[in-house]
Amino acid sequence: MGAAVIVPAAGRGLRVGKNINKQYLHLCGKPLLAHTLGACLASQLFSAIIVAVTPGEEALFHRDVLLPWLPQDKITLVTGGKERQDSVYNGLQALSADTDLVCIHDGARPLVRPSSFCSCLGKAEEHGAAITAVPVKDTIKTVRANQVISTPQRETLWAVQTPQAFRFDLLVDVHRLAQSENYYATDDAALLEHYGHVVWVVVGDYENIKVTTPEDLLVAEALIRGRAACGSG
Repeated sequence: MGAAVIVPAAGRGLRVGKNINKQYLHLCGKPLLAHTLGACLASQLFSAIIVAVTPGEEALFHRDVLLPWLPQDKITLVTGGKERQDSVYNGLQALSADTDLVCIHDGARPLVRPSSFCSCLGKAEEHGAAITAVPVKDTIKTVRANQVISTPQRETLWAVQTPQAFRFDLLVDVHRLAQSENYYATDDAALLEHYGHVVWVVVGDYENIKVTTPEDLLVAEALIRGRAACGSG
């Protein structure tokens, strides 16, 4: 099984409230993106690691993330696109045609564990497409104009994470279709769903948070320090 991972890291991350792409903010003295890519390397599952960065930030990535923290021969850099889906597509173009499976993992999820990559890849190898997700803990309301419209059954609701894993040829096919139709989805799983493919779910990890707000930075740093204190990764 030849597996690769694409890490979209081209977002601006404006909600985090800083004047820098959140991927380069420091967590415990190291850029967020360096934590994420380090986790991909530590899994020892991938023959290729592709990272898509914001156009114009290639030199910043090399200076602050790649050179100080990562083996240069293990990471391939591509320029990200206008949307996340464009960045993933650019990453797909950089992969060898003999790739069997490809993971997509958000650059802003630095706390991913190797077990999440492993379980997601295993399910994708079996069924073609898989995502990690966790059951929601809160009651969810559908709201319109500040009024509750409905209350979905909580047991049917899962919060979707990355990694997401797919058979390489399948993901390339749906991306090419979407390109030809100018269709955009919120994630790669939704892209497959749109074109009629079944996506399977594996249970993720509540610690695998996506850093989006200033509060998320504090939580991520606390989790990293906690793992270091107890010797887990």
